[in-house]
Amino acid sequence: MSSLAVAFTLSILLTLSSLVTSHYSSSSFESPPSLESSSPSFSEWRSAHATYYAAADPRDAVGGACGYGDLVKGGYGMATAGLSEAMFERGQICGACFELRCVDDNRWCIPGTSIIVTATNFCAPNYGFASDGGGHCNPPNKHFVLPIEAFEKIAIWKAGNMPVQYRRIKCRKEGGIRFTITGSGIFISVLISNVAGHGDVVAVKVKGSRTGWLPMGRNWGQNWHVNALLQNQPLSFEVTASDGKMLTSFNVAPKDWSFGQTFEGKQFET
Repeated sequence: MSSLAVAFTLSILLTLSSLVTSHYSSSSFESPPSLESSSPSFSEWRSAHATYYAAADPRDAVGGACGYGDLVKGGYGMATAGLSEAMFERGQICGACFELRCVDDNRWCIPGTSIIVTATNFCAPNYGFASDGGGHCNPPNKHFVLPIEAFEKIAIWKAGNMPVQYRRIKCRKEGGIRFTITGSGIFISVLISNVAGHGDVVAVKVKGSRTGWLPMGRNWGQNWHVNALLQNQPLSFEVTASDGKMLTSFNVAPKDWSFGQTFEGKQFET
């Protein structure tokens, strides 16, 4: 083989080696996305819109698609929000906290202000309107529906459908995680509320003194259920937040617990 042919062959081999190395260094060796990076950044501001509702009746503060019940008694007050379908994640986002600020309209924005709200409800799409013509909560819109008390902290009420920026932040709560037990017989339903840190819960387990750890299924919002005979034994709970952190509260409910009671466990650090 001539020296020219050898040089040509070596050139091809070096080029192929470079391509292979480039391919593996740019894709195959990338670390998988973490739970934190797969959700909205806790520092990055994103664009959305916000409207408000005026509670004509105190009962309007009760209920919601997350199942928290009376929001005032639950400690959420008026610092709450209903989220559009593009953000609600079929209820998994319930309990997450957001900071909102008004932008792009000097007529209605209150300068230098922001609010912190907890996701407690769902804003359903209205397909009778286009997403840019009255269907504020239609996909793909990112939209917050706020109590007027919260809305007026960042904008004048006349603003209507207001451009805002939002970002996920860690929740700060007073006291521990609350476990409200309802159901009947072997059907046990537990509402998980007042969760600090990431706020939204992705997995729950319950344990009686005569059982092992039993995985619970999401019923709706932050209501979790299991079919098991758990009466007449103290109950412990293991809660996993969306950042993967787990917290175990042992013997939260005493042996003589009954349906309709609420118990307080440990709390995530913030």
